[in-house]
Amino acid sequence: MAGMPLDPVASLMLDEAGPLPGRVLVLDDVGGALTRAVADAGSEVRTWCDDLRDLEDVPLSHRLPRGAEATWTPDLVLWRLPRALAAVEDYAEFLAGRLGPDARIVAGGRTKHMTVAFNAALARQFTTVTASRGRQKSRVLHVAGARPAHRRWPMSRYLPEVGVTVVSHGNVFNTNRLDDGTHLLLRTLSRTAGDPAADGRVARGSALDLGSGSGVIAAWLAQRGWTTTAVDTSASAVVSTRLTARANHVRVYARRADMLLGTRPHSVDLLVTNPPFHVGAAKDSRPTLAMIEDARRVLRPGGEFWIVFNTHLPYLRELRRHIGVTTVEAQDRHYVVARALKENGT
Repeated sequence: MAGMPLDPVASLMLDEAGPLPGRVLVLDDVGGALTRAVADAGSEVRTWCDDLRDLEDVPLSHRLPRGAEATWTPDLVLWRLPRALAAVEDYAEFLAGRLGPDARIVAGGRTKHMTVAFNAALARQFTTVTASRGRQKSRVLHVAGARPAHRRWPMSRYLPEVGVTVVSHGNVFNTNRLDDGTHLLLRTLSRTAGDPAADGRVARGSALDLGSGSGVIAAWLAQRGWTTTAVDTSASAVVSTRLTARANHVRVYARRADMLLGTRPHSVDLLVTNPPFHVGAAKDSRPTLAMIEDARRVLRPGGEFWIVFNTHLPYLRELRRHIGVTTVEAQDRHYVVARALKENGT
């Protein structure tokens, strides 16, 4: 993506920021274009992206090193706002606790995804929050005067429907709540995945929760004796999954990766996923379709692939094509739960 032009949100943020100071932190850049523009202006720029796919577009020399969040203090933050209010709250709490008194934030987003609730969330952590005039269906918020208030995130919630305590950051899908698709998936999977292991030592094989989010599926599997790995592209999701595992006194190995990259061939007995069908704000099934095509590589012979998805999505044909015999195990008005079996000896 080298040379990618600034999109309207990034362009407006840069214009509204005015002369750039010595140290600039870019949060959730898309395509790396904003980072490069700030570097070209002569500022020392560091970038942090929650989504690994966005981070990989940022030059290595400009990525914020792991652990440097508390020691590298910027003068200006250029922040592409998330769409979820919980995520805005979580980011605001984090930034208020780490910015100096003179630091300022220019936070931009598409106007249709911004609400006055964003202003209120920021005002709980900062003394000044003002909105710019819109341009090209985009707008920025100018934020200054950090006054850290009580942190609410990550939040914990016990989900009696599945017997899991979930601990989640705000920048995770559905945070610590149980979405209908996951609930249908776990209710259906309970017929074959086993009951919770009373002593935690019943070994049922190797399970992979792909796109782990809050970690509810991973923890549920680990409770039943599966040796569980959880994978997500989101740094917030990986942290949340680890917190959820700890809260439920189970062991889950959580790592940040793009789909099945880094997963060894023939290493998984049970692959379970409630995959997103958006990349950013846009609907996009291509990452999940690519994952289905790659799933056969990581499944052991006789391994099972369980997935829940919206009824309009075209996954059944691809499951049968790339993995094997596929059955619809449950369906309601909105979701399908499917099981694909990789035949022995293949």
